[in-house]
Amino acid sequence: MANNRTLTMIKPDAIEQGNTGAIIQKITNSGFKIIALKLTKLTTEQAAEFYGIHKGKKFYDELIDFMISGPIIAAILEKKNAVDDFRALIGATVDPAEGTIRNLFASSVTQNAVHGSDSDENANIECAFHFNENEIIDY
Repeated sequence: MANNRTLTMIKPDAIEQGNTGAIIQKITNSGFKIIALKLTKLTTEQAAEFYGIHKGKKFYDELIDFMISGPIIAAILEKKNAVDDFRALIGATVDPAEGTIRNLFASSVTQNAVHGSDSDENANIECAFHFNENEIIDY
């Protein structure tokens, strides 16, 4: 199902606050199939590589420090129109709509509970960053 996958990361704030189960339930209740899932902790180097597109921006150092502050859960989600549908489900980074994941669970603009790929191209890159083909279960 090429171009029907997206990557999410449940971020350290959501894990620390005990929101993992509620977030995963909201994802699956919205029709996404989880085909890869892992609990991991990013190193500084991994976080810098993953968020390299933001290097030089005002929030970059704070973002890296936050993303290495605790464990994350990375997951590949599958659904028709996965990227756009997941972006709608998580809500905007700033002022997310009522009922979205970020509206319900974000601590702040930086500590915003979840990451979601912003394009099909980036979804493919981000999925490969966190998972090899042997870790993806098509069912």
